[in-house]
Amino acid sequence: MKITDEDIRFMNMAAELAEENVANGGGPFGAVIVRNGDVIATGVNRVTASNDPTAHAEVNAIRQACSKEQTFNLSGCVVYTSCEPCPMCLSALYWAGVSRIYYGNTQEDADAINFSDRFIYQELDKPKSERMIPCIKMDNCRTIKAFEMWKTKEDKIEY
Repeated sequence: MKITDEDIRFMNMAAELAEENVANGGGPFGAVIVRNGDVIATGVNRVTASNDPTAHAEVNAIRQACSKEQTFNLSGCVVYTSCEPCPMCLSALYWAGVSRIYYGNTQEDADAINFSDRFIYQELDKPKSERMIPCIKMDNCRTIKAFEMWKTKEDKIEY
């Protein structure tokens, strides 16, 4: 896919957001969400500033974009992020339905400054019961009821 001058401009914006955030006590990550050439949201890493482990740049940008656009579906949007998304952010971007993700720094670059997410990928490859945080399947005779209700609900909003 050809990278355009506009792509470079939006990536530079993500980089500037990350730099400003570092200068203001945040993490070195910035993200920009664009639809049809217009910036609809930006986000920076505020994990330590907000005591929220999910406050990554991409997640914050998604939250802002969805609030502004009054939708949970960001199809047609392009994301420019200063670093390759971590597993959580990548999942959130898939759930949001974005059309494309451009990133600057790689997982290896993040690892070099102690922002490694390699262990999460390794954990996902393990059997659930052998993970650092064991995931233990329980009988679902009670929890399945909500799924059954959802399956037959006629006025549900699919996502």
